[in-house]
Amino acid sequence: MKLGILGGTMLAKTLGKKYLEAGLSVVFGVRNDFDTENSDWKKLNRLHNRICPFESAIIQSEFILICCDNKNLNEICVALKNVDLDNKIIIDCTNANYDQKLSNTNTRLIHKAAPKTPIFKAFNNLGIDYPGSDFLGVIKETYFCGDNIPEKTRVKRLIELIGFRAVDAGKMDNAPLLEAFYHLSKEISWNKQEPSNYHFKLVSV
Repeated sequence: MKLGILGGTMLAKTLGKKYLEAGLSVVFGVRNDFDTENSDWKKLNRLHNRICPFESAIIQSEFILICCDNKNLNEICVALKNVDLDNKIIIDCTNANYDQKLSNTNTRLIHKAAPKTPIFKAFNNLGIDYPGSDFLGVIKETYFCGDNIPEKTRVKRLIELIGFRAVDAGKMDNAPLLEAFYHLSKEISWNKQEPSNYHFKLVSV
């Protein structure tokens, strides 16, 4: 199994390292002007030779995790349109800019770029600055959603492989709800006016 992780964010780097440590093959897709001389990225590239343009990463991968800044999503969608996506699975790990309609713009853009490819939502609760948002390592779960197709079980196993509890949030129509949790946590953190980050934990009673 080969993963393509798209975006030069902390989340992309952190998930990539976790999957490499778990023994999976990982390739990182970044924009053409991305600075690979940053110490962490330079080390990753030197040890694994795995940093390449978006299209190349997509072509090489079976699972595609989109972990980019919103400003780079359009470029990734163009890359998705330009390649053969047969037998690939896309996981949207992004959060669109907040709006009260919860229109879930990012996921819609990805679906438009890859209309025939299975798409899921996961890891977005971590935020693209992860693990900076969780320096104590207290986040142990991620919510994921997607339609009830065979690939959903594979996505669940992929999440659990790196130590997260995979909480099934239902069908892909619920993707805006997952983003709403992320934005609410950010609003709480901002209103507290302190350096802490706030996260949600699912409790069964």
